[in-house]
Amino acid sequence: MSLLAAVLVPHPPLILHDVGRGAEYKIEKTIEAYKKAMRMISSLEPDTVIVITPHSSIYNDYFHISPGFIGRGNMRKFGSDSLSMEISYDQTLANDIARISSENNIAAGTKGELLEELDHATFIPLHFLNEVYNDYKVVRISPSGLSPLKHFEFGKSIATAVEKERKNVVVIISGDLSHKLMESGPYGYSKEGPVFDSKVISIIENGNLNDFLKIDELLAESAAECGLRPLQILAGILDDKSFSSSLLSYEGPFGVGYAVATFEVISKNLKMTDDEYVKLAKASVEFYVHHGKKMRMPIDIPTDLLLNKGGVFVSIKEKGNLRGCIGTISPTTSSLGQEIIDNAVAAAAYDLRFYPIKSYELEDLTYSVDVLSEPEQIDSTEKLNVKKYGIVVESNGKRGLLLPDLDGINSVEQQINIAKQKAGISVDDKIVIYRFTVERHS
Repeated sequence: MSLLAAVLVPHPPLILHDVGRGAEYKIEKTIEAYKKAMRMISSLEPDTVIVITPHSSIYNDYFHISPGFIGRGNMRKFGSDSLSMEISYDQTLANDIARISSENNIAAGTKGELLEELDHATFIPLHFLNEVYNDYKVVRISPSGLSPLKHFEFGKSIATAVEKERKNVVVIISGDLSHKLMESGPYGYSKEGPVFDSKVISIIENGNLNDFLKIDELLAESAAECGLRPLQILAGILDDKSFSSSLLSYEGPFGVGYAVATFEVISKNLKMTDDEYVKLAKASVEFYVHHGKKMRMPIDIPTDLLLNKGGVFVSIKEKGNLRGCIGTISPTTSSLGQEIIDNAVAAAAYDLRFYPIKSYELEDLTYSVDVLSEPEQIDSTEKLNVKKYGIVVESNGKRGLLLPDLDGINSVEQQINIAKQKAGISVDDKIVIYRFTVERHS
């Protein structure tokens, strides 16, 4: 199972027209951001959607997961007789989460259902999602009264369970921020309200989700929020993953903070290799295959990948066979990191020798990244060495490149001839030769 993304959304009943009856126009930015987040989920076509809701069965010492196969709900208690839904639960994943949590000494399970009917914090996000996509099952999870660290650890158990099955999963964090932003609001004003919301927004924008565990509990209590515990669970779910976070909107015209944010997973596990260059190439390909666009530069990228420039070749192999290779002789972007991202995507999708890489192939791929030195012109082939130097050959505006130390290339003559062939240079044409070294990461 692969975790593809998560979203944070609020759950004010009046956001639904049949409840708000026109009042929803005051949160048009939230509605538009909501729809954008759901379109993103739809584009990923998840098999299962995990909804973490603060308004289902809540226990002080236990994380509750909704049992059974079917969930039903409506919005009658909010004045609408027309809004209802029925969902299917992913009982297999629910049971896996409960079992793995127990193995990790975390109290969680499907017993003790207090609210069988879908709560509004589950109903509202799924109502928006159903407008664009409905081919999914649901796991509904409640936070608890346990510590922030336990919520984080529970999130890690969820992530472990997700990785054990071959399905695609998206997480919806349903939570409002402070309910005390203005005197005219339904809960009045507290000076801690805007402070709390500011902290949450800052964490979302900088992507350091572990900081949700550091928010003072007295501050959160005074702010009267309902989203912090679900966000602490999210921090655990995304702990070993690289992701791109984006705040789509924030507003609070009714005295309650409504934030909409997306967290698009770049790679499901970037700790599988110590080489940051290879991590970045792998992450770039996986993000592009899943999302159809280039990922943003990760916030935790090493300094040398940000400050240095250079030509880069990214090679992709599938079970030992070449699956794509694209590169640049000299830098074309502002950093090595961006050069790797661009060339990794090109190797995966635009190497004309191969069809674009599909999601089912990702688990079988391996990557190497070659960082090229500045090519230097040479006046004699005696200065070449097929194991040490790559070459660039030029003639009449045509240019061919061959990396060093390639399987099957055993002589300088062979190396030059293949480079000529790649460039469309005839055997008898005069050429200028450059050599370069590579720093290989694999």
